[in-house]
Amino acid sequence: MTKLIARFRKSESGATAIEYGLIAALIAVVIIGATTSLGTTIRTQFNAIATAIGGAGGS
Repeated sequence: MTKLIARFRKSESGATAIEYGLIAALIAVVIIGATTSLGTTIRTQFNAIATAIGGAGGS
């Protein structure tokens, strides 16, 4: 039984998997934040272009 507990305490594969999971989650949060920010900027630019084109019609 003590060998099993000692082997369990020395095993780091579970900790490594958790660390990789946390890193992947952090990367996902950064990508989502960047995409949201970029999407807002692009929408603003397209709206400005659409307004300029719509005002150039002269109707």
